Amino acid sequence: MSDTAVKQNSSTLVPQETLAIVLAAGQGTRMNSELPKVLLPVCGKPMVRHVVETLRQAGVTKIVIVVGFREDLVRQEFDGEEDIVFVTQHKQLGTGHAVQVCLGQLASHDGPVLVVTGDSPLIQADSVRSLLHLQRQEELACVLGSLVCDDPTGLGRIVRNPEGSFCGIVEHDDASEAQRSIHEVNMSTYVFDSHHLQWSLSKLKTENTQNEYYLTDCPAILLDHGESVDAKPVLQPCEALSVNTQEQLLLVEEEMRKLGY
Repeated sequence: MSDTAVKQNSSTLVPQETLAIVLAAGQGTRMNSELPKVLLPVCGKPMVRHVVETLRQAGVTKIVIVVGFREDLVRQEFDGEEDIVFVTQHKQLGTGHAVQVCLGQLASHDGPVLVVTGDSPLIQADSVRSLLHLQRQEELACVLGSLVCDDPTGLGRIVRNPEGSFCGIVEHDDASEAQRSIHEVNMSTYVFDSHHLQWSLSKLKTENTQNEYYLTDCPAILLDHGESVDAKPVLQPCEALSVNTQEQLLLVEEEMRKLGY
């Protein structure tokens, strides 16, 4: 990657503030609700409200929420909150596309970009702070928050070479028998350098069975071009819980009550 691909005039950029992108455009069809999934209540608050409050605790200074299904309701939830900006994903073309629609917000940002999902209300401020610190300290183009879990079934595996360096992510359905024995998994929590993120988003393709743009391809794109990418197992076990079904919603609420939410 050329220097011009990732460098911009520093006088036009915001100095090292932390920007977060929260993916919150989906309907959540398996939830059997007229509400956007991220507005379903957990411990008395919409789950995306828990996510936003955690990001603020971690020191995030600007939050971009990607909205889509019933976006009016999500906008109403955060009406008047000055650190929040909304961007609309009109068509659901994958997680990579959800971040691509934020390029207007990224263009003037010179600093780390955290990407998280709005349906993971158990995200922890300490984990976010750890990832932000590691990205800056090690000057990484991207760092993924990973988790070592007992049962990785259904989750993308973190693949490493014999020396322990990050090689990529392989989804469960695509994993070999050996790869399925890996217990370190991707949890869709990323910190990118803004310029490297923008560049890798421009290289995404839809060469997959879903014909979608996958954000998980960005770390591999950067790695293939010689950039520094790593996965750090800093996430806590509770952060493995996200919400895609009513049963998972009950599990998340039970865990949050145990943790004192």
